[in-house]
Amino acid sequence: MTILIGRASDGKGSVRLAYRPAYDFSRRNRINVIHEQRAYDDRVMTGCSCTRPLINGELHLSCGFKMIRRIFFIFLFVLFVLVVWNWSLLVYGINQGIGQLRIVWNAKPIEEVMRDPAFPDSLKQKLKLIDEVRKFAIDSLGLKDTDNYKTLFDQKGEELMWVVTACAPFELKPKTWTFPIVGEVPYKGFFDKEKAKKERDRLVQEGFDVSVRNPGGWSTLGWFKDPILSEMLKRSEGDLASLIIHEMVHATLWVKDSVDFNENLASFIGDTAAYDFLAYKYGKQSKAYTTYLYEDQDYRKFSKYILMASGKLDSLYQTLQPDESVDEKKKKKEAMMKAIVQNMDTLKLELNKNPSKRYEKRLPNNTYFMAYRHYQSKQTTFKEDFDQRYHGDLRAYVKFLSTKYPVL
Repeated sequence: MTILIGRASDGKGSVRLAYRPAYDFSRRNRINVIHEQRAYDDRVMTGCSCTRPLINGELHLSCGFKMIRRIFFIFLFVLFVLVVWNWSLLVYGINQGIGQLRIVWNAKPIEEVMRDPAFPDSLKQKLKLIDEVRKFAIDSLGLKDTDNYKTLFDQKGEELMWVVTACAPFELKPKTWTFPIVGEVPYKGFFDKEKAKKERDRLVQEGFDVSVRNPGGWSTLGWFKDPILSEMLKRSEGDLASLIIHEMVHATLWVKDSVDFNENLASFIGDTAAYDFLAYKYGKQSKAYTTYLYEDQDYRKFSKYILMASGKLDSLYQTLQPDESVDEKKKKKEAMMKAIVQNMDTLKLELNKNPSKRYEKRLPNNTYFMAYRHYQSKQTTFKEDFDQRYHGDLRAYVKFLSTKYPVL
């Protein structure tokens, strides 16, 4: 006597039947038959072709290994496709990580620098100032307490990073890059000058207005331990305080895909809180306070002018006709740029009487105006919100924003 325990197609249209002898059809053996039937069905459903005898009605382990191996190879294939598709981004990320780690690795603890008799006393005072700014930002503003700015990296007078920005030639529309975590940003940084120049040249060939600048500082949003850079110590007390607080804001809150919001907010809090810090440490009649007052007021006046000028550029670009030649468009653009630069000297700044001299040899391009939009275009909006809703309470304002927009 035999019993049918399974059926399956052999892939050629025929049906293969499986039988087993049944010498004892007692209750115990009936249960074993049922177990073997289910196990055989499992082999058919999973594609297992194992023909070895079943042990206690269980599927042979080799079938499970085959399934695991199949899933593993599928995973490797998907991973391979993703790596190939994002190869340039992966290489860029590795290079940036290496560059940042080099800085972190070679930075010295502040305590060690302070004990170094060869390190100038004037710069030691700046390091003490940064520590006070950190504590003020944490205690009085409620910014996040991190390990940032507890070490010093000696730049030895050299630049560390080169930031490439690009913009359409006849439109104030920035080129953007998309990265994991931070999202879409209108700049791309490099720790290698030659790589930055290659990126600049490539973008110029594509027709963009391009610029390369060296940032005074940057934030890794808590992913690395950000050191103090030695070039920072050349700044005035107020400018240094503003910069440190600006970067600490980034480590406290960051909105993905919204660089204009992030940079404008950090600028507003950094510039505003610097006044509070200087008044607290030196007093409002001090040289440090009045120097920063002149620096900040000059910068605000100049920023307002550049933002107004960017509006004029917008208007000019909108009047350009599709049938106009590129040369005609460039002439109109150059004439507008020259007029903007010449009128800079009418601003009557306190510390820089002739700001136009900077552009005697080379006129700015669209990236210059976009930078001011990224960092300064929303200052009035933040100021009104701050005054109306929080009545000058910067700590309450920071608490509200950091709760609503936590760091990534």
